[in-house]
Amino acid sequence: MSTITAELTAGEVRAERRELRRRKRTALLLVVPLLAFIVFAFVAPIASMLYRSVYNPTVVELIPRTISGLAEWKNTELPQPATFTVMAQELRQLAESRQAGILAAAVNRSYPGSSSLINATARKMNRLTEAQLAAEGAAALRQSDPRWNEPELWRSIRQAGRAYTDNNYLTALDLERNAQGQIQWRDSVRIYVQLYSKTLGIAITITLLCIVLGYPLAYYLSQAPRRVASALMILVLLPFWTSFLVRTTSWIALLQTNGVFNSILEALGLIDAPLEMMYTRFATVISMTHILLPFMILPLYSVMRGIDPGYVRAAVSLGSRPWRAFLWVFLPLSLPGLSAGSLLVFIISVGYYITPALLGGTDGQMIANIIAFHMQHSNNWGLAAALGTLLLVLILTLYWVYDRLVGASNIKLG
Repeated sequence: MSTITAELTAGEVRAERRELRRRKRTALLLVVPLLAFIVFAFVAPIASMLYRSVYNPTVVELIPRTISGLAEWKNTELPQPATFTVMAQELRQLAESRQAGILAAAVNRSYPGSSSLINATARKMNRLTEAQLAAEGAAALRQSDPRWNEPELWRSIRQAGRAYTDNNYLTALDLERNAQGQIQWRDSVRIYVQLYSKTLGIAITITLLCIVLGYPLAYYLSQAPRRVASALMILVLLPFWTSFLVRTTSWIALLQTNGVFNSILEALGLIDAPLEMMYTRFATVISMTHILLPFMILPLYSVMRGIDPGYVRAAVSLGSRPWRAFLWVFLPLSLPGLSAGSLLVFIISVGYYITPALLGGTDGQMIANIIAFHMQHSNNWGLAAALGTLLLVLILTLYWVYDRLVGASNIKLG
């Protein structure tokens, strides 16, 4: 009898295990579309961005023999005459295939002015035959322009010819390598570190303004009767029902020289001449604050609505003043909503593109606008990928610091 019972128990266990495996397979099949979407929409683009930031085979594919000849070249002297000859021959081939401009654009990023030099030299080499270039290609290249006798130009060509390179990250950090290969600050204009600082400053300002404007409103909504709160919440959600582009361009009508704000101020006699508010950092901050304010109010309201009002009443009944009860009871309980709203507004504002592009001008541009410029106009996708990667690392680092601080404060409150 005991043997039969044991066999039945073992059979039930095996059946339960089969059922559990079947449920797991079913759950996995339900999740597969979401995983595929995440891989396609998030993982693949980020991986491609990381790869493009260090992989740049354009130059070595255009002039492979020249790059091979420069591999053993000493930086302090000019390359061997054979390297000059090979360069002249490959420039002629690029001129015939109409690809000299691609090489010129790639080298010009590290050696300004080389774009016109390479294009002009390629046209001159194209006038010579292969036999002439094989016999006197080095002399023809040197005579075409005196800049071909500068070691700095050849260093730039060799540097641009590396398939895997950290040049994009150095440029994104306003750094460069000198003739000895040491990393130093760029001698030319430094713009990217300043842009990162400006982007962070604008994002922090917008986040603080959303806190100042959104916290009192969310508090009022949480304390108001449900019917009143529902009616006011419709006004908070109303911007989501309006086109984002319409909301952005409406600020142009408000902030331009003959816009609504300047007209009102002039009518009231507060100003004698219109204020320059368009294409400034002020225009970027105020318009983005208006657009992102609902993202602060909604998390705050959802948390505040769940706070039991009896806690504050109990503190007041025990002798605490209302404002002290708010600071020591209600405010700590609302910190999860405040943290979520602040993080949401900050991360969205750091990567904003359309609003700064339409309203910011030169002063209100953010790093996302420069990334878009390199992708759409300068076609420097490697630098755009490096800037995007550094922005991603910066946001993840700030999020890690935020999580550590918020986690530590939650432990103390608990």
